[in-house]
Amino acid sequence: MTQTPEARPRAGRLPRTARRAQLLDVALDVFVEQGYHSASMDEIAERAGVSKPVLYQHFPGKLDLYTALVSTAVDTVIEGVRESLASTHDNRERVQASMQLWYDSVADREKAFRLVFESDLTSDPEVRELVDRVTSESAAAIAEVIVEDTGLSRGAAELLAAGLVGMGHVGARAWLSGASGLSRDDAVTLASTLAWRGIGGFPKPTTQGDE
Repeated sequence: MTQTPEARPRAGRLPRTARRAQLLDVALDVFVEQGYHSASMDEIAERAGVSKPVLYQHFPGKLDLYTALVSTAVDTVIEGVRESLASTHDNRERVQASMQLWYDSVADREKAFRLVFESDLTSDPEVRELVDRVTSESAAAIAEVIVEDTGLSRGAAELLAAGLVGMGHVGARAWLSGASGLSRDDAVTLASTLAWRGIGGFPKPTTQGDE
């Protein structure tokens, strides 16, 4: 007699916010493993131990679920940049803290980070806009500090800030591959030194009263 496989136990009742968080956590694994196009709502519901109607109560469609994940990851990184800049008034330490943020994001939140920077759905305008926010809003926050410290124009400051953001997340992703053999701390120190030697070359203009 052939035995049918046991059905996966359904998850018990959870408060709505807890269920939403659980579904997001499961969906993150599926999207990172398979990409947006190959991932299915059926599998996400199965892994979460809920019925598809329950999943659709929280997220009307796969794109809604995906953009919720990307949006959360984007907000986390941007807020981290702002906190790094606010953590000290010493600009060299700000550079160090910002670089630390990018490397920590890669190492500690690798899945969410990959969803932002390695998305296979950037052709969708909503997703593209979310992904672009990481660079634009992080650079805007850094540019404020550069303008204040150097007296450069806003346009020049934004260009420098975008370069620092790119140095942070691109370098962090390269480090994650393990090819360099560097520890996270050593990689952060190396990147911070390079960034500071560049941005530190734009000192704040002195006024007559400073001379």
